[in-house]
Amino acid sequence: MKFDVMTLFPEMVENYCSFSILKRAVENGIVSVNTINPREFTLDKHKKVDDTPYGGGAGMVLMAQPYVDAYESVARCEKSITVMLSPQGKPLDDALVNELAGYDQIVMMCGHYEGFDERIREIIKPLEISIGDFVLTGGELPALCLIDAVSRKLEGTLGKIESADEDSFSNGLIEYPHYTKPRQYRGLKVPEVLLNGNHKDIAQFRMEQSLERTKQKRPDLYKKYLESQK
Repeated sequence: MKFDVMTLFPEMVENYCSFSILKRAVENGIVSVNTINPREFTLDKHKKVDDTPYGGGAGMVLMAQPYVDAYESVARCEKSITVMLSPQGKPLDDALVNELAGYDQIVMMCGHYEGFDERIREIIKPLEISIGDFVLTGGELPALCLIDAVSRKLEGTLGKIESADEDSFSNGLIEYPHYTKPRQYRGLKVPEVLLNGNHKDIAQFRMEQSLERTKQKRPDLYKKYLESQK
């Protein structure tokens, strides 16, 4: 998987991808992360990428020319998709992450300031994705969320592919609780069923816990899960 990230702050992306699981995924050739700075495509000596909005209003708007030129400089493969990180976009969930993991390349556009000149959308026609109903300073954090979530779905990124299969939301439910040593801590014991070695009982216990947790913490997901089982 190749991630091409258009950002005014490439260090933010590069630094995050230099640690932990993502670092290993890059070193093992499972993913590659490339940054493209639109400032390098400006036509003036000041490398200006934003300007005041027509019609007035607060904030600065990202100019079309540097972003479109930066985008057109990216070599795209056959199974490629372009994503704009935007609070106006489609909510990012596990189903969408799975869909994106089926591509070979994801080109990401990170906004900043007041947002993009609308002509950028009209020319590039990206899939807009949001990580929630709130506004951030820029699109770098959402882009990193997307890189992290998609990378976990790729074979070889995690120690065991089952680790991703058992994550929260992978089956529409919140994940079951986890325990490790010691067996007892401050009077709290590990459930006995997890110690008896009976895999069928353990699987049933975990499913029951997932259902109960989802019902209590995310009734919206619980309702959707029940409907999917009809």
